[in-house]
Amino acid sequence: MELESNHHSVFLMYDHLILVVKYRRKVIDDAISDRLREIFEYIQPNDNITLQEWNHDRDHVHVLFKAHPHSELSMFINAYKSASSRLIKKEFPHIRKSL
Repeated sequence: MELESNHHSVFLMYDHLILVVKYRRKVIDDAISDRLREIFEYIQPNDNITLQEWNHDRDHVHVLFKAHPHSELSMFINAYKSASSRLIKKEFPHIRKSL
């Protein structure tokens, strides 16, 4: 476990996020989970967030990540949810039928 620091503090903040599919529909497979992870990894550097662990089931995703104390988690999560929803529906059209 490695502590991080800035000018006047030392910190180590882990967050556990669980994202659930609407109505807990069972639509997440390995390909969709991999794409969701790619989207997360693409937008995480903008908010000083580092992905530590990613797991999924058919109807939800578990994400463990490190964040900087000044990261605005609610804004990051909203941006991620918006982007991932839009891209997954576009790239996996068979999902739209089940949503």
